[in-house]
Amino acid sequence: MTDIRPIRNEDDHTRALAEIERYFDDEPELVTPEGDCFDLLTLVIGDYERRRWAVEPADAPDVAAARIEDTGADRKDLARLLGSKSRASEFLNRRRYLTMKQIRALHAEWHIPLEVLVKPYELRKDDKPTRGSRQNAA
Repeated sequence: MTDIRPIRNEDDHTRALAEIERYFDDEPELVTPEGDCFDLLTLVIGDYERRRWAVEPADAPDVAAARIEDTGADRKDLARLLGSKSRASEFLNRRRYLTMKQIRALHAEWHIPLEVLVKPYELRKDDKPTRGSRQNAA
């Protein structure tokens, strides 16, 4: 069994990848020293990669844009849910926050998780919020 240590830099990562690669063609049996080594290498590599290349979760404008692209919906559908074309454009361009009514509509119609819709997101720094558009106003 290999001496498995935490991965602290790219050299450690490269060595760990080389070590785990030998198991790819012949995956070890569970509950064996080789299986334990494989499991531990998977854990330390995964931990390092999550820390090194962390991916921020998508926010409401990103998820709505992806829904439009993935489902064949269009901006007109979003405008209907948000109240107008300008509201939809302002939301997608990060110039306006969603209201609770809009959050409820997107959740009910497009099944976007509430956790995504109520999570704060940044407005574009070059624009100021539109009058009356407080962050996720209750």
